[in-house]
Amino acid sequence: MERYSVASSNIASIGYDVNTQTLEVEFFSGMIYQYYGVPEHLYDQLMQAGSKGRFLNAYIKNGFGYSRVG
Repeated sequence: MERYSVASSNIASIGYDVNTQTLEVEFFSGMIYQYYGVPEHLYDQLMQAGSKGRFLNAYIKNGFGYSRVG
């Protein structure tokens, strides 16, 4: 999945697969997580959020299944 660099103190890059509704987040620590069933509008809001880490914590981390993939 292609990821895009973002301005964030914790998140290095973010990618999204529309077909599977999978959100992929790479942290500066090197860990990569995939979140499943994330609607495209939430991905769009995340990419526009002033604080991507805060948005991820508030709307995605506890609301969707995930796994560490890297």
